[in-house]
Amino acid sequence: MDEFVVYILYSEKFKKTYTGFTSNLIERFKSHNFLETKGYTPKYRPWAVIYVEFFNSKSEAMKREKYLKTGIGREFIKNLISKI
Repeated sequence: MDEFVVYILYSEKFKKTYTGFTSNLIERFKSHNFLETKGYTPKYRPWAVIYVEFFNSKSEAMKREKYLKTGIGREFIKNLISKI
């Protein structure tokens, strides 16, 4: 059975967040911090994983990721960061 992870990254240096989902968190984290050369995440390195949630299906993970990108979800993330 595949397991999917919704994750939130935080760049303390730039005060930025990134929310995504994957089936391989370690490889995805390496990609965000070291491998990617284009896009959003290379601009705000280094990233730290500040939150993860596990799901049994891709559709559940995608739904949660989408929710975390709404206004209510951003408030949730803001509260997480305030506790760091």
